[in-house]
Amino acid sequence: MTSTAAQSFSDGLIWFKSTYSGSAGGDCVEVAASSSNVHIRDSKHPDGPTLTLSPLAWAEFLALATT
Repeated sequence: MTSTAAQSFSDGLIWFKSTYSGSAGGDCVEVAASSSNVHIRDSKHPDGPTLTLSPLAWAEFLALATT
């Protein structure tokens, strides 16, 4: 997975959308990394809830998702 243009919002995080996301928009998961966590959100609701994972949990998820 590679990322496309980043968007920064009032939360201070820089959010990235996967290049696997279509150009039509609206059905994307965005990811942002802070110094200690990985944050995940729905691009349709940038001010909505986020899922926060440890870097290890994110790495384990990616390993399972890409196999």
